[in-house]
Amino acid sequence: MGKITQITSRGSPLLLRLRKLTGDATAYRRLATVVLEGEHLCEAWLARPGARVQHAIVDAAAWQEPRLRRLAEAADEIAVVPAPLLAALGTLESPAPIAFLVAAPPAAAEIAAHEPSLVLDRVQDPGNVGSVLRSAAAFGFTQAIALVGTAALWSPKVVRAAMGAHFGLRLVEGADAAMLASLELPLFGTSSHAARRVDETALPWPCAWVFSHEGQGIGAAIAARCAAVVAIPQPGGGESLNVAAAAAVCLYETVRQRER
Repeated sequence: MGKITQITSRGSPLLLRLRKLTGDATAYRRLATVVLEGEHLCEAWLARPGARVQHAIVDAAAWQEPRLRRLAEAADEIAVVPAPLLAALGTLESPAPIAFLVAAPPAAAEIAAHEPSLVLDRVQDPGNVGSVLRSAAAFGFTQAIALVGTAALWSPKVVRAAMGAHFGLRLVEGADAAMLASLELPLFGTSSHAARRVDETALPWPCAWVFSHEGQGIGAAIAARCAAVVAIPQPGGGESLNVAAAAAVCLYETVRQRER
């Protein structure tokens, strides 16, 4: 078990670090540290082989709960803080009683040519980005490529929405459309204006999907790389689906065809 410290001051260097990480979506890049809020994410992190936790920050009541204490004791250092102080620094509406600070995993420098992949093209809402990553991991896709203009993949809101999906994905950040040339798989995209339906399109395995800015759609350079751009049938009407919902439908359809 690591060193245990009782912290009551908002000016503590550790809590100032936590404030930077939760208040700035890209702070993890400068500080080389990621914050994981809540029991589920902390457990998911510890399930990884060789997982290390730099700091566990736990509120005083949670420290008395054996389950949460065992999580905290996996850290190199443990800070026990008053619950209101930890709640003020978190990003959750229902404050998490425990958070981990871990070393930011290194981003992949290059695209793996044959990994079943999803490409995020200027998807800016962190909740949507996290939800798409979660669907990708659930349906067996192993690589996520975030193009410039996409929400920061390790920001607290994205990490929270993905619910541990990050830990099973190969993540490439800051890519541009030209880098997709190294992806040696058929690429598919979606558009509400496409004539071809996703469920009437042959989807090979492995393949890659691109999901784009909801308002602007797929960029021309990326659309030109697609084997097909397909539509999701919406008999109930509506202009388009939320990008996270569209991704879940398309990724599931890929798996359905693969298993059939």
